[in-house]
Amino acid sequence: MPIYDYDLGIIGGGAAGLTVAAGAAQLGVKVLLIEKENSLGGDCLHYGCVPSKTLIRTARVRHLMGKTQDFGLPSVKLLPVDYSKVSERISSVISEIQKHDSVERFNSLGVEVKFGSPSFVDDHSILMEGKTVSARSWVIATGSSPSAPPIPGLKDVPYLTNKDIFSLQELPSSLLILGGGPIAIEMAQAFQRLGCEVTVLQRSDHILSREDLDMAQYVMDGMVQDGVKFILGAKVEQVRESSGGIEVILENDQKGATARHIVTGQKLLVALGRKANITTLNLNEIGIAYNSNGIDVDARMRTSLKNIYAAGDVTGKYRFTHAAGYEGGIIVTNAVLHLPRKANYKWLPWCTYSDPELASVGLNESRARKLGIRYTTVVEEFSGNDRALVEGEGRGRIKLLLDVKGKPLGVQIVAVHAGELMGEWVAAVNGSVGLATLAGAIHPYPTLIEMNKKVAGKLLGEKIFSDRVRKILKMFFSYRG
Repeated sequence: MPIYDYDLGIIGGGAAGLTVAAGAAQLGVKVLLIEKENSLGGDCLHYGCVPSKTLIRTARVRHLMGKTQDFGLPSVKLLPVDYSKVSERISSVISEIQKHDSVERFNSLGVEVKFGSPSFVDDHSILMEGKTVSARSWVIATGSSPSAPPIPGLKDVPYLTNKDIFSLQELPSSLLILGGGPIAIEMAQAFQRLGCEVTVLQRSDHILSREDLDMAQYVMDGMVQDGVKFILGAKVEQVRESSGGIEVILENDQKGATARHIVTGQKLLVALGRKANITTLNLNEIGIAYNSNGIDVDARMRTSLKNIYAAGDVTGKYRFTHAAGYEGGIIVTNAVLHLPRKANYKWLPWCTYSDPELASVGLNESRARKLGIRYTTVVEEFSGNDRALVEGEGRGRIKLLLDVKGKPLGVQIVAVHAGELMGEWVAAVNGSVGLATLAGAIHPYPTLIEMNKKVAGKLLGEKIFSDRVRKILKMFFSYRG
């Protein structure tokens, strides 16, 4: 049996790579972890989830400061934001969380950490800084980077991505955002609330296009109230610099006629997609299959070379930190324990951290229709929830999709703290908990989470409080109502 330098080599120190490294090392595996940046944590910690949610929280605090009169309090004059201070706070939060992803911590678990840019020599060996290192199995977890579409003039103008927007030292007076996905929407609302004039330019006819229109509309309505401007169904014809900053020339259809107009902003944020970080790995030379989205993997997270695995953004499947962590666990089971565990994304949840937030698990209406699945919906509005009214957060709804047998197909929640409220549904659908059990559970009052109980019980209530049941009770007990 060949002898290798390591049992397991991991390329990439983000969510997927760190999950595999920690799990494998604690099972007695000799692990090498390689990261190209100068610290561990990946895109999520340094340029994604952590800085964006820190910024969103800061922006929400300022937003609430401007709404004091809604709560019977004296008005507060909102002073201009010093974005360098905001950026400083973002950095401090990253530094605090970095302790969990430190080299010292992973060394203490038994992981050897090296920094550099490796490339594959063969299916067991990589070359890094002139030295060849071998491992019985490898994991590719190199993540993804923002991609820029081939828009005329875009490459010739300075534009922002998630890589640099959090480290700005000055708040732009105005910001144009290309894209209407989660990153674009979260940043649009946050910067508007900080005092920047934001315009979102979206190609499709509604934002968050993977979500149902009625749910996405709640998010858009809230952003419009904040002052965000939207141009939907817009085709970007050209981007160019101007005396005021950046000009975007748009072409969109207006009642059958093509209209052309120019939108100007001091800064431009491009949030139109991601690309897998694979260009320096020499995948072609060793025969690892990949496509335009990322590396091809099977349900056990194996590439076309069965001793090499891939997880996280680099596969192009589900670009969420929690998905990367889940896939890392699948790899540990297969590569270390040699148990044939397969990934199952049926109940993978996700959340856009706008205000209100929009969280989903399972199927929504648009995907159910595409799949030809018959369904019914049960909807409840947060305007009927006592805690929501107390908090001044009555915007939103919860929508439950049921199959023909009355079992959940999916749940969508658009409301304040929707991501947290989704936790009960994630547990319920993964544990095959019935609606009757959820409806019969005792929830504290007053809480937003009572909405889960309410929507679960609505369908059951219609059956229980029916004419048929009343007739049966009247027959047996002579009730007179």
